[in-house]
Amino acid sequence: MQLARDDLGALARGYALLGSGGGGSTTMLELMLGSSDGWPIDVAEASSLDPATPCLGVAFVGSTMLLSERMPGAAPFSSLLAAVERWLGHPVPAVCSLEGGGMNGLAPLTLAGSHTVVDADCTGRAVPGLDQMSLFVDRVPGLVFACETGADGVALVEATRAIDAERVVRSAIIQAGGVGCAVLAGFTVGDLHEHAIEGHLARALGLGRSFLAAATAPLPVLAEELGGQVLAEGRIASIATSPADPHVNAVEISGHGGAIHRVITRSETLAVLSDGVLVASAPTIIVILDAVSREILEVTDLGLARHVAVLGLPAPDWWNARPDRRARVVPSAYGLADLDAA
Repeated sequence: MQLARDDLGALARGYALLGSGGGGSTTMLELMLGSSDGWPIDVAEASSLDPATPCLGVAFVGSTMLLSERMPGAAPFSSLLAAVERWLGHPVPAVCSLEGGGMNGLAPLTLAGSHTVVDADCTGRAVPGLDQMSLFVDRVPGLVFACETGADGVALVEATRAIDAERVVRSAIIQAGGVGCAVLAGFTVGDLHEHAIEGHLARALGLGRSFLAAATAPLPVLAEELGGQVLAEGRIASIATSPADPHVNAVEISGHGGAIHRVITRSETLAVLSDGVLVASAPTIIVILDAVSREILEVTDLGLARHVAVLGLPAPDWWNARPDRRARVVPSAYGLADLDAA
């Protein structure tokens, strides 16, 4: 596949949809990539490369909103790339996506001038935890995470337990000021065949093109073009924070005919109930749009009296292929009981 500069807007909209209300705004990376001279960009299918090819994934970690105040440089991952290659003792010529939702879906394209971009992704949607990367979920051995610590420092962790990598990297990012870059390495292109979501960039591009083509169409038509369905529509009547977890909100929507919809959010949108009945939950990708402008909203954009539409898009098959994988992304994995779909 070859990406043209004109594809960037559609690709960004696709990744915004796959963010399921999280993952950060794509605007910054759209601006960075849009001004690049490296177009067109070749994207390789994993099956077209030697399976022994070393690969890495890149992402921005922490509060993505802070990136609007602390803009990354032209080569934000360079020091981390050097660190993991020193640790591994060999070059890593290929790059894939670590998080296929929101801004991080575009992050591998920043390395297109120096690395082979592989159409594979380690989440297929936005997720909050580094231990939810598919390579960690499937316990691929030898993984190495490098991240910023602030003041040009680099931390590197090789952890057998996924949660150790999550906690160490998260602590380093907090020390760095709340946001920074991260690189995951120690795997090959061959590992991606079973332990990642292949073809995810192509899916994001297709979703983005469909969204732009049908953005002004009636909501059921738009949802059908995206391969999903309308779950709810109405005006936000209240937003209540959970007393058990300040990061969890219940967004009440007054729908048509007196229906009451409740959308449960954390850093992403995790579940939708209509009149008390669960109609969708993660790993289903739940998208909230401004029903008037059709802007793709993040959970931080939700406010009282806003007229919204809620769509459900199919989850990547990878998460539903095995119970142990699914268990890592359903609402109960976030401490939210009774919201897992059957």
